[in-house]
Amino acid sequence: MRILMILAHPDPNSFNHAIAAAARQTLEDNGHQVTFHDLYAEGFDPLLPAGEIARGAKLPGDVARHCEETAQADGLIVVHPNWWGMPPAVLAGWVDRVMRPGTAYEFVGEDGGEGVPAGLLKADRAIVFNTSNTEAGREETVFGDPLERIWKDCVFGLCGVPDVTRKMFRIVCTSTPDERRGWLDEAARIVAATFPSGA
Repeated sequence: MRILMILAHPDPNSFNHAIAAAARQTLEDNGHQVTFHDLYAEGFDPLLPAGEIARGAKLPGDVARHCEETAQADGLIVVHPNWWGMPPAVLAGWVDRVMRPGTAYEFVGEDGGEGVPAGLLKADRAIVFNTSNTEAGREETVFGDPLERIWKDCVFGLCGVPDVTRKMFRIVCTSTPDERRGWLDEAARIVAATFPSGA
């Protein structure tokens, strides 16, 4: 399978990078073709220019490549921290520029953009790994787990990816090395179960 992995964390020593490395190794061990993007390291520009909004707009080479890789992927993995209940700005901008009409979704029939789009992505499964320093009960009761809504309902749900697994690792700032090793093992198990060898 062709798996697209997107990482969004500015610190190469972060636990997010460790999660991405464990996930990538598991995919490669299972014989999958991995396309990997570290958005911060690559300097991905998250700003969506007005000229890119329209369907069929001429895109810069790097954005066009991201669109093609996203459209062709059999599966997707996204790794990022929970910042203010949102993905980092660079990843939000990646969604703005890459999950675009004609690539990830389209409005059909007489729908001029006011309705619910039809998803176009080939991928039938995705994993989102998050890190947080917010206790689970507070995240769910006070904030309503916004990342769950963003990824499952708003992004992948509207772009045609039916099977979305999301795992939040917490609380990172007080975690021990043993806890982190256990989390990395868990991440690898989730990846192996979602994208098994020979799939």
